[in-house]
Amino acid sequence: MQSQNRLFDDFVKVMNGAAGTVAGMTREAQAAMQERMREWVGGLDMVSRDEFEAMKLRVEALEQAVAAAAAKPARPARARRKAGTDEASA
Repeated sequence: MQSQNRLFDDFVKVMNGAAGTVAGMTREAQAAMQERMREWVGGLDMVSRDEFEAMKLRVEALEQAVAAAAAKPARPARARRKAGTDEASA
């Protein structure tokens, strides 16, 4: 009876050791993967937040200018020709 308990005790110790080893390997693998991802992302040619915000403001200003120009009523061709003849005679 004593030998059976000892066998189970040894088995439990081996399993605990294996579980600790697997947990350690998992932490090491995770740390290695995080480091590789940092290196990969760091190597990408990405735009900084400040550059992005500046470009966004510039695009918004250009869109407003285009909208304002489109909202202006165009002078008819007849009025332009008449204005041109008036200027030429003046």
